[in-house]
Amino acid sequence: MIKYTITTIILFLISIMYADAQPIQSVIGTEETSESNSIRIKLIHKIQHFNAKDTATYDIDINSPKSVNIHPSGRKFYVNSLEGCATVVYEMGTWKKLKVIHHEFNEQNHRLWAKPSGLFEFTHYDSSKRDLNTFNGKPVESTFSHQGRYIWVPYYRRSFDLNAQDPSALAVIDTRNDEIVRMFETGPIPKMVACSHDSRHLAVSHWGDNTVGIINIEGNSPELWHYEKLHVIDYKLKLNYSLTTPVNRDANSGYVLRGTVFTPDDHYLLVGCMGGGGGIAVIDMQKEEYLGRVLGMRANIRHLIIKEGWLYLSINAGGVVQRIRLEKFLSALPAMRNHKTQISGWEECAVLPGARTIEASPSGRFIFSSCNMGSKLCVVDTRCMKMVASADIDSYPVGLDISKDGSTVITTSQGRKNQGGGNAVNIFHISYADPEPVIDTNSEILEKEMDDSTTTISDSTSTDQDQNKSNSKSFFSLKKIVLGIGIIILFFLFMFLISKKSKK
Repeated sequence: MIKYTITTIILFLISIMYADAQPIQSVIGTEETSESNSIRIKLIHKIQHFNAKDTATYDIDINSPKSVNIHPSGRKFYVNSLEGCATVVYEMGTWKKLKVIHHEFNEQNHRLWAKPSGLFEFTHYDSSKRDLNTFNGKPVESTFSHQGRYIWVPYYRRSFDLNAQDPSALAVIDTRNDEIVRMFETGPIPKMVACSHDSRHLAVSHWGDNTVGIINIEGNSPELWHYEKLHVIDYKLKLNYSLTTPVNRDANSGYVLRGTVFTPDDHYLLVGCMGGGGGIAVIDMQKEEYLGRVLGMRANIRHLIIKEGWLYLSINAGGVVQRIRLEKFLSALPAMRNHKTQISGWEECAVLPGARTIEASPSGRFIFSSCNMGSKLCVVDTRCMKMVASADIDSYPVGLDISKDGSTVITTSQGRKNQGGGNAVNIFHISYADPEPVIDTNSEILEKEMDDSTTTISDSTSTDQDQNKSNSKSFFSLKKIVLGIGIIILFFLFMFLISKKSKK
């Protein structure tokens, strides 16, 4: 009892230390090296929307950036600006802004919409009183399909749907000209999308009501794509919130479905449950059947990736990266009883609180994690499952992607209402002591088409800037103060509990 009480207080103090600390502002040119010199991280550029005086990095279109995706060709990357209702496209290497894709829709865009699937019903907003396809969309995550020809962008909600309880939407962007070419309806709060390796299916995990939509995307013609199935993970959440008073939809949303990944053979779809009973939901794609949830890992799973035969998880609250052999994970599926089974033997590495998006280097030797409360890019060496390096990121990092050659890692730092920091994209150059393998992108067919259609609309340079480090210093000073107070509280609590126990 004493151990659990003290552990709980320690975790609470750590959360306070990071949550209340002064915002971090990373410094271009800063370089960090692991103790064994196996990896080196250098911040080479940033794009930000908090300091208009720094004209070399300032970009008004960066408004609470949620995620980033580097195109398979390695020539450009996409940043989803959540509150800006836009996806911003930049050129790799020069960091020039190529295009801003605005997610604003009205009656002129009706031709883009796929035929209604009948799977998603509006229960709070009436089509006779308003055009339900006239709205602004808040982009969340993204994924590529068809070897990078298309990128899929779901919206947290339609702008009129105050509490995200009715169908949202999903945009399909043709990366040859970066234009929206198709729109699909979705369930409420579609936070994660994943494409099968054969580009036959697109999965949409709905944070808002415990469901996963499956879209058939065979062929290169978007007008032929259609929904195949809507899977319910144990139960579908009933939504009936106010239409005038906002509620917290990031909490109390059932299993809070998040990380989503297809197994390498596309036989199974794995979906992380960030809340509720936790675990990983498993859908058999061949049988088109929800099998159940695998348990046994830590709670609060945020992101899933599969690399070199391992299934990796980021554990948000615990600040941990966990892994298990994929073969062992899948071998537990026949033991499902009442949609549940347990598996042990997870390996793990502590990073920092708020472990969000994770990605692997080409070889799988290193796992990179953006840690929200720690404001760090953390690197795990998978040979020993230890954190071997870290680098400052502008406060509140969430999104992360790595180039196919492993030389560039880009992170996004989401803004926070009424708080400083965030609203930034950090770009790191990664050097390895042992060369990483070159991965074939299979996207050469897009090269010429991209050349013909790319237009630069604004310029920014990658010149290293000297920036003020006072915020970083005040952050660590505050940590020391809070830690000191915490230690004193723990000491007196420990003595009190020991005294109470001895009296018994």
